[in-house]
Amino acid sequence: MTKLLTTTAFVTLMSVSAFAGKTIPAGTYAIDNAHSKIGFEVPHLVIATVEGRFTKFDGSIVIDPKLEKSKANLNIDVASVDTDNKDRDGHLQSPDFFDVAKNPKMTFVTKKIVGTADNLKLVGDLTLKGKTKEVTLDVKYLGDVNDPFGNHKVVFSATGKINRQDFGLTWSKAVEAGPVVGDEITLSIKIEANKPVDKKG
Repeated sequence: MTKLLTTTAFVTLMSVSAFAGKTIPAGTYAIDNAHSKIGFEVPHLVIATVEGRFTKFDGSIVIDPKLEKSKANLNIDVASVDTDNKDRDGHLQSPDFFDVAKNPKMTFVTKKIVGTADNLKLVGDLTLKGKTKEVTLDVKYLGDVNDPFGNHKVVFSATGKINRQDFGLTWSKAVEAGPVVGDEITLSIKIEANKPVDKKG
C-alpha cells in the first residue's frame, strides 16, 4: 500500500512539473505586422480616455535557450498613428506631439529580460522624438503554433506605462476639470512573430 501511494505521488509530481511553466521555442522570429497590434490609451479631459494604435511597424525577437539572453527590437512608423479621427491624427503628427517630419521612427530595444515565460519583465530603451528613456514592459507568452504557410509562430502580450512629458510631448490645454490631455500613457501590445518551420527530423 505504501509503495502504491509513493508511486502515485511521484506520477502526480511529475505531471504537475511538466505543466508548471511554458517553454518558448528558441530561434529568430520576425514580427508579423498584419497580426500584431501596438495600442495606447491616454486620459482625455480627466474623466475620459482616447485610444489609438500604430499600424506600420516591424522588428524581430530572438529567443535564446537561456531566456534571460533573449532580445527584441521594434521599429514603429510614427506617422501611422490612428485614433479614428483624421484631425486628431494630424495634430499628433505635428510638432506639438510626435513631429514626424523630424522624427519619423519610434524604436524599442531590449536591455534586460527577467522572469519566466509566464511572467516576464522586459526592460529596454524607448526612443521617441529624439529622447531615449528606459521602459519596463510586463510580458506574457501566450503560446506557439505552426501556421498553414510554413511558419512557426509565437505570440506575446505586453503592457506598460510611460509619461509623455519624458519624451518632449508637452502640448496641452487646461479646462475646468484639469488638462485636456493626461501625461500617463498606457501601452497595450500584442505581438505575433514568425520563423520558417524547422523540418528537421
